[in-house]
Amino acid sequence: MQVRRLEITGAFEFTPRSFPDHRGLFVAPFQEEPFREATGHGLRVAQTNHSVSARNVIRGVHFADVPPGQAKYVYCPRGALLDIVVDVRTGSPTFGRWEAVRLDSAEYRSLYLAEGLGHAFAALTDDTVMAYLCSTAYDPPSEHGIDPLDPKLDLPWTELDGEPVLSDKDRTAPSLEQAAERGLLPDYQNCLARYEQLRTTG
Repeated sequence: MQVRRLEITGAFEFTPRSFPDHRGLFVAPFQEEPFREATGHGLRVAQTNHSVSARNVIRGVHFADVPPGQAKYVYCPRGALLDIVVDVRTGSPTFGRWEAVRLDSAEYRSLYLAEGLGHAFAALTDDTVMAYLCSTAYDPPSEHGIDPLDPKLDLPWTELDGEPVLSDKDRTAPSLEQAAERGLLPDYQNCLARYEQLRTTG
């Protein structure tokens, strides 16, 4: 398993080895030992999610209140997508910045986003599947979103080959600036305290 620490604190890319043969292919997208070595703690999985998206569908930018927050380990078992981590933590040295990683069913690369980070992706093919391992269960009151088309964020949707397809909820979400003004964004120091707590407790 190859591991790459992204420039945004709390985000990691994992690339597993694949084992193809005449029967098909075997791959382990999540492996606890390299995950623990990279992050300093294990991954508690409270819920798994599975989404299927048509080409040009954008989901996100989504994040949750911290504490408790919701960390995500995501990969693409079918199709291809552009996965994006957005730093929405106020006070962070990389606040407002984003990094994009292509996830697909050719390399089975995965992305881990710690609590407090924003997450969005765009499907690059029809019937693209996203698999999520989530550290906490879905809790509607603590879930928030930011407009993925916010011009100040300038997310790289130019890679899409058509008009973006969004849910009404994502399309009407506030901009990053509006979310900050409303006090919706996680605090960076609270997030760091949460990460340290995880490393301490395992």
